[in-house]
This record gives sequence, C-alpha cells and structure tokens, in this order.
Amino acid sequence: MYTFSKKLKTFAFILMILGIVGIAYGFLTAPKTVQDVETLLANDHHGDHGDAHATPDHNAHAEHAAAGSHEKVDAHQEHQKHLEHVLHQLQNKPWAAVYVACIFFMLISLGILTFNAIQYAASAGWSPVLFRVMEGLSAYLLPGSIIFFGLLVLSSAHINHLFIWMDDAVVAEDTIIQGKTGFLNIPFFLIRAVIFIGGWNLYRYLSRKNSIALDETNDISYYKKNFKYSAGYLVFFIITESIMSWDWIMSIDTHWYSTLFGWYVFASFFVSAITVIALTTIYLKSRGFLEYVNTSHIHDLAKFMFGLSIFWTYLWFSQFMLMWYANIPEEVTYFIFRIQEYNLPFFGMLVLNFVLPLLLLINTDFKRLSWIIIMAGTCILVGHYLDFFNMIMPGTVGGSWFIGIAEIGSVMFFAGLFIFVGFNALTKAPLLAKNNPMIGESKHFHY
Repeated sequence: MYTFSKKLKTFAFILMILGIVGIAYGFLTAPKTVQDVETLLANDHHGDHGDAHATPDHNAHAEHAAAGSHEKVDAHQEHQKHLEHVLHQLQNKPWAAVYVACIFFMLISLGILTFNAIQYAASAGWSPVLFRVMEGLSAYLLPGSIIFFGLLVLSSAHINHLFIWMDDAVVAEDTIIQGKTGFLNIPFFLIRAVIFIGGWNLYRYLSRKNSIALDETNDISYYKKNFKYSAGYLVFFIITESIMSWDWIMSIDTHWYSTLFGWYVFASFFVSAITVIALTTIYLKSRGFLEYVNTSHIHDLAKFMFGLSIFWTYLWFSQFMLMWYANIPEEVTYFIFRIQEYNLPFFGMLVLNFVLPLLLLINTDFKRLSWIIIMAGTCILVGHYLDFFNMIMPGTVGGSWFIGIAEIGSVMFFAGLFIFVGFNALTKAPLLAKNNPMIGESKHFHY
C-alpha cells in the first residue's frame, strides 16, 4: 500500500501556496485604467512598445486615420482605442494564465483516464500493473474540471473577456460571429460543458468503483462491466473531445477554424498524459513500489511518448503547411500573428515537442533508461504547455504577452494540486489490481 510521503505532500503544498501568491500578484498588478496603460507604455524604454502590442487591425486603422482629412482627431481617437485595446489585453493576461494552466492539467488527467479506458477496451495484457497508477492520477479530473467550469461561468458572466463572442457589442458589429451564434451562445456553451465534464467524471467514478470491487470480491462481472463502460466511454470521449476543443480553445479565435483541430488538441494532451504516467511510474518504482513493473513496461510507455510526439508533429505540420501554402487570409493570419508576436514559444515548442523527444527516444535502449525518459518527459510537458499557451494566449492577450509571475504561479498552483490529489488517491487502494484477469500476463510481460 502506497503512503503519501511528507516530503512530497509538503512540496505539493508549497507549490500551491507559491502559485496562489503568483496568481494574486498577476491580478493585483494588472492595469485598471487607460491612464495606467499610458504610464506603462511611457515607461517602456524599448521605444516600440505600442506597436508591439497592436494587432494588424489596429495598425491598419491607424494608417487609414493618418491619411484622412481629420488626421489629428482621428489619430487621437485611434490612439485611445489602441490604449483601451491594450488595457483589455493586459487585464485578460492573469485570467488567461490561469485558464491555460487549468485546462492543461485537467486535460492531462482526462488523457490518463482515456489511456486507462483504452487498455480495458483492448483487453491489454501488458498494462494492468499500471492500472492503479492511472486510476489514482485521473482522480484530479473531478476537482480540476470543477475549477475549470468555474472559469467558464466567470467568462459567461463577463468577469473576464477571454471569449470575444460572449461580448454582445462585438457580435453586433461582426457578421462572421453572428453566423455562429446558433452554436456559440452562452446557455448552449455551458450546457455542453456540463454534459462533457459530467460524462467524463461519471465514467471515472464507475470505472474506479468496479476496479476496487473486483479486488475485494474477485467477481469477474466487475471486469466485464468495465470493459463495456470503457468501450462506451471511448465513443463518448472522441465526440466530446472534438467539440470541447472547438468550444474551449478554438472559439477564442472566433473567425478561424481548422478541421484538424480536435485531433491536434487530443495529440497534445494525450502525449502529456502518458508522459505523466511514465514519470509517476518511475518515481514510485524508485521508492520501492510497483514491484512487478519492469523495464519492458517503461519501454512501452516510452514508445507511446515517442510515437505520439511524431503523431502530434504530423498533425501540426499538416495543419500549418496546408494553410500556409493556400495563403487564404482568414486562415493564414492565425499563424502569421503567432510567428511574428510569439516567435520564441511558437518555434520553441517544435524543438521541445518533436526534435528533442525524437533524439532522446528514437533508440530502443534509451527507452529503458529512467533518466533519459525523465529528460524527454520534461521536454514534452514544457513543450505542450507552450503549445496550449500558443493556442490560447494570442486570442486573449494579443501581443501583450510575456511569461511572468502569473503564468509561472498558475502552473505551480495546478501542478501542486495535481500532485496532491493524484498521489493522495494512490493511497486509497493497493497499487496492484490483483484480481484483474490479465494481471498474470502483465506481471510477466517482457519485450
């Protein structure tokens, strides 16, 4: 039976406390008025601060105003609009920082749950020694999704401006968004969120309940129930995951869309989820637990990390190359803005998510070395956080971005909460699902 070490528990609490401080600092230091923004821009010694924070639309408006007959008046009005625009961006920044970290860790737990469901539905023989690790880590889904739903409600109540389609004034002047209001409206948006989150958590509850009951009773019917529930859940998941990615991420850039986006988001959080499983397994093994886990199990997890990193890169390139080559303004603007304004995180994530995992994990022998997997896993988790950062931040804060205290604090808080909830759940049941009918094969699995 695993016991939650005091050191790890203390570490989780420290992360959460420091995270709360960082998040609070982000909100407290955000500008409150246009005058605050003017002061901030005036104090910027880089000279081009205002231009860096302007979107292409604002620059175009400014050039048009300068050419007009009422140049000074129009220029002043455009300057005020620009200041208001930057104010909204900077006020969005701490909200967006929390949002990115919150959805990232919630989807990691969802990915862990889904990987566990795949093992049940496939009647996999290699993985049952890892079932309790996956069940424990997926426990974060409940508190994580509750917090996330709270953020959606706050957005719907106009406490923040993460979703521009929720602003009636914007919709009234935007014919493209008006054409999407049948789907993008607040009541339907929240109803969908309740269905998605409720369905995922219901499956997690039933799966965990049956797994524990199988251990206690040795009644094979509980295993058969989990097989059926997992198959049904995977159908539910693949539908809801796509719609979720449209709702919670793609709708932030309301004009833009991609038919690959659901798969792209899935690949990003799924490889992150398997990475967390691998890192947790290595940690528990180093602490003397998981006696039946061997290098072949670690090797298989590393194969998934490697393969899904290649799969994510394939989807990224397919989405990017087709839009870039077609050069349709409505599509390519999405990438142009990120390349111009988010140059470092945009290309940095490609190195972290593709180049380094490829180099570190392509060798079969490397997939059995814990320190190599830890290095590759660290690259993958940092890289896919940046991936979510790149997906969400440009549409919420525009060019007014930097990874500061609010972003770091948000990651620390949700990482600490994930560690606390996940490892606490690991203490609630034995780490070996002893009565699973595939456990014998899993114990003696060698590749």
